Amino acid sequence: MKNIKNIGILLLLFAVFICCNTKKTNPLAPEGGTKTEPENSASNEISLSKQQIQLGNISTQTISETKSSLDQSYTGVLTIDQEKIKTVSSRVMGRIEKLYFKTAGDYVAKNAPVYVLYSEDIAVAKQDYLLAYKQLSMPGDFGKNAQNMLASAKQKLLFYGLSNAQIESIKSVAAVSPYTTFYSPFSGTISEVLVIEGSYVMEGSAVIKLANLNSLWLETQVNVNYSKTISIGQNSKVSFADYPDKTINARISFINPEINPDTRLLLIRMEIPNPNLLLKPGMQAIAQLSQANQKGLFIPTDAVIWEQNASYIWVEKRPGVFENLMVETGVETNGMIEIKSAINPAKKVVITGAYAINSEYIFQKGSDPMAGMKM
Repeated sequence: MKNIKNIGILLLLFAVFICCNTKKTNPLAPEGGTKTEPENSASNEISLSKQQIQLGNISTQTISETKSSLDQSYTGVLTIDQEKIKTVSSRVMGRIEKLYFKTAGDYVAKNAPVYVLYSEDIAVAKQDYLLAYKQLSMPGDFGKNAQNMLASAKQKLLFYGLSNAQIESIKSVAAVSPYTTFYSPFSGTISEVLVIEGSYVMEGSAVIKLANLNSLWLETQVNVNYSKTISIGQNSKVSFADYPDKTINARISFINPEINPDTRLLLIRMEIPNPNLLLKPGMQAIAQLSQANQKGLFIPTDAVIWEQNASYIWVEKRPGVFENLMVETGVETNGMIEIKSAINPAKKVVITGAYAINSEYIFQKGSDPMAGMKM
């Protein structure tokens, strides 16, 4: 029993010895022990020894307004130019008896047959035209009335979309047909087929939509911070994932006046010339925008600490003492970021080692420097 008691006492003494010699560790802490924060330091300040500054590779620099070239690349998708889409529509109620084109992407030449329509309204107008034509040779008032009827029937058939040649052909038929073929008044690539064979259409109903692919749109979205550097008419160089050796010049033709409140992104659009129809809607493209001699305060991107509700930098308040400063950031370019907030030109900004200071602050004080604060 004595041996068991002696062993228990030894284990207890060993545990006390271990607890008394246990201490916190920190990458910036010098070998002599952990540096403690002075009790009278401000809540947003931290004091560091020369050894800690050296270990954290912390360096500072005064910053002033400079000129910088902004080169930004934006990825987008080629789409059909919606302003160059034309619609082939029915001018009269009827049933689609036949469709000559049924697939999006098919090319339709001008004056090519598009669909055959069964229409009783057209059949009646054709019949009126044929009867009036046959009565033209009758004497007296019959002939005169026939001329008025013929003109009226022709105007109605023209309104329904028949061509002069189709109307003239009615004069030579034995009996009119309720079926009429309609032709495309322009050429283009089908972007959408809106009917099927056997379906009924009303007056003004769209049958197909034709797109002019000689020019396309490139739509992409940019961060709202860059909106002030972008303008309509601005040049850009556009490259294509499917044709890596092809680069063209394009201009910004549209900037959406509304910013997406959820993503804080802004839609911009460029017109892409496509005379040889090599490019297709749906292809991925990259637009590179350049802005020379942009004035602003720029510091290395790594000098900014990003939190969920704020962004801030560290500045040297006095030798060995650093304080955090909430800032509003702007555009990024070539590893540098714009600081839009006013900064005392006499202050030295931490340009390397900002995250080391931040880690030491959290280690010493147990919370983020900007905890609970919002921009």
